[in-house]
Amino acid sequence: MNELIDKVRNDFPTLSTTVNGKPLIYFDNGATSQKPSVVIDAVSNYYRFSNSNVHRGVHYLSQQATQQYEQSRDIIQEFIGAENREEIVFTKGTTDAINIVAFSWANKYVQKGDEILITTMEHHSNIVPWQMVCEKKQANLVVADVNSVGEIQMDDLKRKIGNKTKLISITHVSNTLGTINPVKEIIELARVNNIPVLLDAAQSVPHISLDVKELDCDFLAFSGHKLFGPTGIGVLYAKRKWLEEMDPYQGGGDMIKEVTFKKTTYNSPPHKFEAGTPNIAGVIGLATAIKYVQNIGFSFIEKQEKQLLEYATNEMLKVDGLKIIGCSANKAGVISFLIKDIHPFDLGTLLDQQGIAIRTGHHCTQPLMDYYKIPGTARASFSFYNTIKEIDEFVLALQKAKQMLS
Repeated sequence: MNELIDKVRNDFPTLSTTVNGKPLIYFDNGATSQKPSVVIDAVSNYYRFSNSNVHRGVHYLSQQATQQYEQSRDIIQEFIGAENREEIVFTKGTTDAINIVAFSWANKYVQKGDEILITTMEHHSNIVPWQMVCEKKQANLVVADVNSVGEIQMDDLKRKIGNKTKLISITHVSNTLGTINPVKEIIELARVNNIPVLLDAAQSVPHISLDVKELDCDFLAFSGHKLFGPTGIGVLYAKRKWLEEMDPYQGGGDMIKEVTFKKTTYNSPPHKFEAGTPNIAGVIGLATAIKYVQNIGFSFIEKQEKQLLEYATNEMLKVDGLKIIGCSANKAGVISFLIKDIHPFDLGTLLDQQGIAIRTGHHCTQPLMDYYKIPGTARASFSFYNTIKEIDEFVLALQKAKQMLS
């Protein structure tokens, strides 16, 4: 496995960077992943050799760009197991994808007094859009609790599902706690009550093999930049029946069939939700990233990241005064932690001086921080290109920081 990891690391140019004279140790994968050379080259080659708008030209470059763009949709459809390519809508990212559902689906189906159910561990991007819907529609946002180890309290969630529940929107993997939620069980509960489910898969798609048909979710949102692809590109998967019924999110070119001053008729999904010139290079880069991940294989990815998580957890707990926030037995490679009497920002600054990149703060989960009665945490988040040696260096740096700041 070590030889494979060395080979993989050579695919990522940024991993050879030095910071303050030390080799970069990149443990901020929950914020964004690094990009392999094949993705960087795919984006560059599009601009070098195929740069043109899509769907709008009979000339060679336009046809080349359109072919690459639409083939990318097919790659993503296969990657997540969608039934139809028309169920893949390109967005700016996870946030944009969730907002499309909030604007185009919830504004149509949620009425006064209805309820949208989320959990305490949600990212702000899976809270604020629903608050906006509830304020506009005079509906109610209902929140299922988590327990002390960072798992959804399923009894509480079941109690809060009722005849007024119009949507359940939950994260698959918590960006702060690392908890892998029992989404299949939750979706089955929703099915019994005929409630649609949206999955925020931003933190799961890069690390866990999933199939939307098997999960039977109605909507799934994820970003490219966490999946080793470019920034500014994401995907909304939605069952075709919903896309047919939902109103467009924005108006403009490419989302129309015919425009007159009296009336406009809209294009069919997915183009109905892709107004204007899209992020063509981003789409091509994302598809290339997906092919790269498929070539690596989720069996390797999941095994490597599980090993990193277990080793890091055991070694970090040897640091006196260190407390891990989020201790579910079913976790992805995310460790949020505090060290007694050390502010996370100070810790992050000292680690940066040693070439180690982590994230500090509330991680866009302020309600979760309020639940734990803390202002924020330090967070280390791993990817398959990280190593045991890097974790050893990280733990040693934590010990040094503790000596300096205590």
